[in-house]
Amino acid sequence: ELKKRLAERDYFFMPQLNRNRRIMIYLPPDYETTQKRYPVMYMHDGQNLFDDATSFSGEWEVDESLNELHAQGDHGCIVVGIDNGGALRIDELAPWLNTDYNEGGEGDQYIDFIVETLKPYVDQNYRTYAGREYTAIMGSSLGGLVSQYAIMEHQDVFSKAGIFSPAYWFNDPQIFEHSANTPKTQPMRIYQLAGYLEGNGSVVDDVNQMETVLLNNGFGAGELYK
Repeated sequence: ELKKRLAERDYFFMPQLNRNRRIMIYLPPDYETTQKRYPVMYMHDGQNLFDDATSFSGEWEVDESLNELHAQGDHGCIVVGIDNGGALRIDELAPWLNTDYNEGGEGDQYIDFIVETLKPYVDQNYRTYAGREYTAIMGSSLGGLVSQYAIMEHQDVFSKAGIFSPAYWFNDPQIFEHSANTPKTQPMRIYQLAGYLEGNGSVVDDVNQMETVLLNNGFGAGELYK
């Protein structure tokens, strides 16, 4: 049943990075039987979202969770899962080069791929609500880092971000400076999640630091969740 609602494109070209990537699209249970339009969530590390067999740390069960919510009356949403680039994952999901690791620095091009290439394709080929208020971005670890970057850099495109166990440390101080110095121009909702066992509490400290940065940059307390 799941496979019927996942439209796979094995080799979606990423012109900004001159490489190909698998994209998986989850469609709500009533997509084929209604003419409804849906909000869209763009999620990183696509291998982890839907299938335990392709994940490297256990699947997120995104499809099962959304199906359950839909059965409880939720409107439903389309999820666009973008596979990570394997050996290129760190380069793509870190907006700035980390000189200690000599990795990162392609996050800007990766997000440009989502904004300039992938989102227009999805909006053209699926029944979406294309406006920013219906468009979210979400990821964990480096996917959380790049999601925080994306929602500040492209406020005209994304209004919501889910940021789980963010690897802010990989681009510290740049991600904090970027979030502090990019003017807030739109209402947003950012949900950060971390546990105290991650990095001996350092990930929670980073989440709290980012919350302070955003509050100082004009975010209302009602726009931030953790």
